[in-house]
Amino acid sequence: MQTRRWLNPSLAQTLQIAVFLLYITGGFALLFGLDLGSLYFVARAHLWQLRDVIRIVVALGSVAAGYGIANERKWAYYLGIALAALPLVGDLLLCIDNHVSPLKLDLITLIFQIGMFVLLIHPQSRDYQRVWFK
Repeated sequence: MQTRRWLNPSLAQTLQIAVFLLYITGGFALLFGLDLGSLYFVARAHLWQLRDVIRIVVALGSVAAGYGIANERKWAYYLGIALAALPLVGDLLLCIDNHVSPLKLDLITLIFQIGMFVLLIHPQSRDYQRVWFK
């Protein structure tokens, strides 16, 4: 019998922490909205009327990626990497457009964004998902 779970203690430590951060990111995105880095692409395309829809999609995507990683799914691993990279790329492009240092952004948010991305692409995470994920 196959079990579904929200947390998987048999995952590599880096993936376990990434799952927690994906859940937290999804919850914060749903409750408080998205940061400027995540909305950079929306602003460039002048689609501000879609920001609430995008916020819900990012929140549900983060929770789905966390749930999928906890259940050892490859698609969820790649979705998690994409959702972790999106705000980082947006922050970088925002800084380039405005000619400011990335350190002028919210440092706590930046630390968590970088941390989640690094946890997902860490060699221990990549090796675990390559061997065990379906």
